[in-house]
Amino acid sequence: MWTYIIGPFLAFLPKPWRKALSISSINWAHAITLSGFAELAIALAASLKWYSITMSTWVNRGLAAAMDSSGVNGISDQAVGGMAWFMWINQPLTWILGYFCVEGAVRMCGAAFSDALLGTLPLYLLDKIVRVFFGGSKTAREVPNAASSFIGAVSEKILESSVPVSVDEIVYRQDGADEVMEILSSRRKPDWEPPRVVRCGDTYYRLEDCSKCPGARPFRYRLRRLAAGVPGRKVLLYDAGDAVAIGRR
Repeated sequence: MWTYIIGPFLAFLPKPWRKALSISSINWAHAITLSGFAELAIALAASLKWYSITMSTWVNRGLAAAMDSSGVNGISDQAVGGMAWFMWINQPLTWILGYFCVEGAVRMCGAAFSDALLGTLPLYLLDKIVRVFFGGSKTAREVPNAASSFIGAVSEKILESSVPVSVDEIVYRQDGADEVMEILSSRRKPDWEPPRVVRCGDTYYRLEDCSKCPGARPFRYRLRRLAAGVPGRKVLLYDAGDAVAIGRR
């Protein structure tokens, strides 16, 4: 569903930006094919409209000037039409619309018939400019990091909206002598970032990894049981509540 709702819009982004979104539910080949077709159709329709408006306006002005008593005699209709066409072809907007027609066709065919999953060139160039001019300074490195964080937050919201709210699923496993607890959740847990310590009942765990997975509970948290824990303000409290437990301690 997301492939055809928001996929065609996100398909304009460069590949690194799409990769940062981490939206597994979008088929990028289908989304970019649809996006390229829409870009081609809209740009072509705009080009025809622009041609119709400009040609009619400039031809009428040329004929009006030719028919004016003070105008130059001997100007033919073909000369007026040719001059109007010459003016149209040299307009910047004509070239811009023509470019997007070509780009839309290339993106559509590339995604439909090969593995060329292309975004739009202006955003691709913007991505390259940011990397070239800001990649060397500490302040500039924070710019892509902030953009990545924003994109990640957007992707998480999209992921959350695609699955219903459900209780957590807890899976217990043995990793050698240690107990490992995995929590699968339908919603992201705020502040759950490794290596935070999590208290579940009277047991303490260290959060080792946060990842995303397909399914009704796309947020996975991997925790390792600690031999002892010290209560504190920085310890995260987890209430299992009605969570579904799988496996034994």
